[in-house]
Amino acid sequence: MNNVIEFEGKTIDEAIEKACDEFAMPREKLNIEIVSEESKGFLGLGSKKAVIRARALSFGDAFSNPFEEGRTTVEKKAEDVEPEKRMVMTTDDAARQARAGAAQTVLRDILQRMDFDFPVTIEYNDEYTILSIQGDGSGILIGKGGQTLDALQYIVNKAVSRESNEGERIILDTENYREKRRQSLIALAEKLSEKAKRMRKPVVVNPMNAHDRRIIHLALQNDSGVTTKSRGEGFLRKIVIVPTKKTRQKAQSAQ
Repeated sequence: MNNVIEFEGKTIDEAIEKACDEFAMPREKLNIEIVSEESKGFLGLGSKKAVIRARALSFGDAFSNPFEEGRTTVEKKAEDVEPEKRMVMTTDDAARQARAGAAQTVLRDILQRMDFDFPVTIEYNDEYTILSIQGDGSGILIGKGGQTLDALQYIVNKAVSRESNEGERIILDTENYREKRRQSLIALAEKLSEKAKRMRKPVVVNPMNAHDRRIIHLALQNDSGVTTKSRGEGFLRKIVIVPTKKTRQKAQSAQ
């Protein structure tokens, strides 16, 4: 059975499942080529399905160059990225890229409607997928305390999670704001930690979002002189830096 058949699905994985059902074969016995990845458009409008072409691997495939005709779906897609970023990826990597591509499309549409012609690039780390907006240096997309950037991030995550809650969180960044913010929060955490130890009483940090609170917790997790706790609900949730009992006793004995 060497016929090439085209399949559609809401995601690449769904299209591959249809191919496996049609050929009655497991994934590893199929030669699959991605025609186009899924796109959810802007807030669900103009969405497109993923399209693949599949055929059963033949006897001749066993003797072909594994980096030519017999490659897997995601390996073929590696040709489309820059040479220094080229690597063999798993199906999970392909799903991550598809989600990132959908988020990038949504963000570009939003920026165009705001009359901002700013490029958007995709970056990956072990925890997040990052959409980096190449702004004009004015900080217009950041807003006070990052509120504008956080609002855009919320909309993008809601849009790409419209059909499924699965998938990692998308982080938006511009003008290296996230790293500058991280360094600022670490410095604040260290300053307030010293204050709590000096005054021998808890210090309350202003309300923060979950991402910023996590930075504070991590910055002080190895500080044996204090512990950190979260208090409050929703947007009013804040961190309390509490001097340990040992720290308070040490301060009292020094008097």
